[in-house]
Amino acid sequence: MPIVVNLDVMMAKRKMSLNELSQKVDLTLSNLSILKTGKAKAIRFGTLEAICKVLNCQPGDILEFVEE
Repeated sequence: MPIVVNLDVMMAKRKMSLNELSQKVDLTLSNLSILKTGKAKAIRFGTLEAICKVLNCQPGDILEFVEE
């Protein structure tokens, strides 16, 4: 898949656990885990916005296009 999710990288930079992010974004732990592992097929803009607010980052810090 040419879109890579770097959520784990941003969480590490901000020293934030999956549980803490889940609570702050108000997203279930399982859904956030699916996104973090790159298994998600889609993400809502509202969810992406909430994650970016909590992690103080831009969408491009989390999502990356990589040529195959």
